[in-house]
Amino acid sequence: MNARRKEFPTAQELRIWRDFIETTEALRSELSSRLQRESALSPGDYAVLLALREADGRRLRSSELAVSVGWERSRLSHQIGRMERRGLIRREECVTDSRGAEVVLTPVGAEAFRNASLPHLRAVRELFVAALTPDQLAAAQELTTALRNRLSSAP
Repeated sequence: MNARRKEFPTAQELRIWRDFIETTEALRSELSSRLQRESALSPGDYAVLLALREADGRRLRSSELAVSVGWERSRLSHQIGRMERRGLIRREECVTDSRGAEVVLTPVGAEAFRNASLPHLRAVRELFVAALTPDQLAAAQELTTALRNRLSSAP
């Protein structure tokens, strides 16, 4: 019986877990709402534009972009289609491999990203950074590192 209890979180651990999840979701929701309201970009748009902005030549193969944003290829394909229709990105044949295509940041997309970045970064500071002391921020880094390490070693 005692060994079995070790398999499950305690009531206090479950409260902490639930607080963590609910707070993370509330933070994500508020940041998403502000991003959409202030820039007309979705969090998905912003993630793709950020990855392309940071890429060499502001272009990535679809497979590399999917890995960069942490999405399945089908989700990325739908996102790319929506963004392409709005002129934020375009697809071009890959110059090094004629079988593949690259997703390229357009001038319209670069401008949309620039216009969204300052309000978004201000919101991140207001809602996340300013709410924590320097020690709490360091603890948050330790927490995310520990969780990421556990997830990367999971079967």
